[in-house]
Amino acid sequence: MKKISISKLAVMVKNKRTALNMTQDDVGRKTGINRALIGRIERNDFLPSILQLNSLAEVLEFDLQDILEDDTPMVATAFRGSDLTEEEESALDHLFDMMTAVKQQVLLRKALHNEK
Repeated sequence: MKKISISKLAVMVKNKRTALNMTQDDVGRKTGINRALIGRIERNDFLPSILQLNSLAEVLEFDLQDILEDDTPMVATAFRGSDLTEEEESALDHLFDMMTAVKQQVLLRKALHNEK
């Protein structure tokens, strides 16, 4: 199962922010994340939500795959009908992505509570 490493996240956020010559306030304004939370992320003391992670990755120009620990491969199976239109297939793909994100958020929160 893939998990987010909050220590990798802390290093990534601080290094990218510094490389882009941005302050924590700058990152906060561009991501909508409070500057104090940016500091906590950099101190390995806060696990942001999926939306916040996406915002950080976009603003600081890093790939979320770079902050994952890979214990075992994540496997997902979906059963689909063969007579789906492209629009239905796209909607199912989107739904599957959202369900995966929710599941990942639950796992991240559990991991955070287990680390403390």
